[in-house]
Amino acid sequence: MLVPAIVFLIVLGVVFGVFYTAILRPEDARRDAVHARLQQQLGKGGRAPRKRASSLLRGDRDLTALPLVDNLLLPFTIITRPLGEHIAHANLQLTVGALLATSSIASVLAFVVVEVLTGYELVALGVAAVAFYVPIVVVRFKATRRIRAFEEQFPESVDLIARALRAGHAFTTALSMAADESPEPVGGEFKRLYDEQNFGMPLSDAMRDFARRIPLLDAKFFVTAVLTQRESGGNLAEVLDNLATVVRERFKVKRQVRVISAHGRMTGYVLMGLPPALAMAFMVVSESHIEMLLGDIIGLWMIAGAVVLQTMGCLIIRKLVNIEY
Repeated sequence: MLVPAIVFLIVLGVVFGVFYTAILRPEDARRDAVHARLQQQLGKGGRAPRKRASSLLRGDRDLTALPLVDNLLLPFTIITRPLGEHIAHANLQLTVGALLATSSIASVLAFVVVEVLTGYELVALGVAAVAFYVPIVVVRFKATRRIRAFEEQFPESVDLIARALRAGHAFTTALSMAADESPEPVGGEFKRLYDEQNFGMPLSDAMRDFARRIPLLDAKFFVTAVLTQRESGGNLAEVLDNLATVVRERFKVKRQVRVISAHGRMTGYVLMGLPPALAMAFMVVSESHIEMLLGDIIGLWMIAGAVVLQTMGCLIIRKLVNIEY
């Protein structure tokens, strides 16, 4: 048992060394170089310039810091684009390549650990497949939590902008006030919006970029109201007041929908987690049952059918509890 453990530790060290040398170190070097160039424009030293530089760096990113790997991933936009959106929504200093590399390392490590501990390759493959998606699920969870926080704080920021307009401030000044006085993540997004137009981007383009970054209908309402007022005129403060009221009412409805659908979501979680939990319990309590299941072709077909039916059931329950409002 000592020799496999030593081999595992050596392989683990080599994998993490290659990951740091090939992925993390080039990305950090490139990011530091861009920060240095931006700080020359924003001012020398200090924490505030670096924070402003970071807000401007959260735009379009390369998939990795390695051009060769970038070229390999470019044809797979159906995979890389959603991952990039999740990373942007979560506001993480991470690239798609680094996320995929992390998932791959987690999958390999899970396979090696389960194979060494149990000796069942099929079980190790299943655990490795699950481990591959764990970092992606974590990023999606962070993105969802940040967007929900934005949705909850957004009406207060819209009210703040409306009050600033009534006080006689310009719209860009109102954006700066909202950026300084609103908590994260709303303050950070408004800060980026203000910085983009302040550094030369047309306000209309900066507003549209704001709507693309925030996957919420409320943000699109805000952008549409501002751009329409700039084209046709009108009392923008009154429009924003009405918008804040509508957003609050929509948020109340969304919370009611989540309460009503909570039972269905919990049922889906239990039904999806129960079979793997029972399988792990049988491996500990009655290993002969698992050996019989894995050692017979009929048992393997039963496992494959169970996985297919579980996936179909998960998708059906997700469709049922995902209520449009």
